[in-house]
Amino acid sequence: MNHRNATLAATLALSLTALAGSSHAAEPSKPAEQKKPTEKCFGVAKAGQNDCAAGAGTTCAGTAKTDYQGNAWVLVDKGTCTKIKTPKGYGSLTSR
Repeated sequence: MNHRNATLAATLALSLTALAGSSHAAEPSKPAEQKKPTEKCFGVAKAGQNDCAAGAGTTCAGTAKTDYQGNAWVLVDKGTCTKIKTPKGYGSLTSR
């Protein structure tokens, strides 16, 4: 009985290994994902949602004290910053 269970377990393990290998091989190889170019956009982050260093009194991500703080920035797709409209105006490529 133990020999039968051992044989069954070995067969199951080999089947699973073969199945995992064949499903992985069936996936087309993906080229390394190309990252879109980004730029820092000032004045568009909500309070606590900036990406990093929002000027004096802040250290890094999530430290903006107010919505649309002029010295707080987030990364956005290149070329879109100055098109982002907020209640305080458009995004800026430089700190305000």
